[in-house]
Amino acid sequence: MYRQMCWISKTGESGEKILHLQTVPNQPWRPYTAFPQFAVPDYQIPGGSKGWATYQKLLKAGWVLIKSANANAAIATLELEVSSSES
Repeated sequence: MYRQMCWISKTGESGEKILHLQTVPNQPWRPYTAFPQFAVPDYQIPGGSKGWATYQKLLKAGWVLIKSANANAAIATLELEVSSSES
């Protein structure tokens, strides 16, 4: 099974990053909350990272962490492909 994780900002590079998962190559990254079969409840720590508990669980299970820059580049490429197909 394809299992990748990445920390991606909801509102651009400087925004709060949350854990995103990808289970199929070339599919969009989706927030960890979209995968109830993998997600675990977040720690109740003020200002804590969204998805940290899930990240720890999945890392132990052999998931691969991808650099945010690599994921953001893939997102930008996908957005370009979608906008050119709509033209």
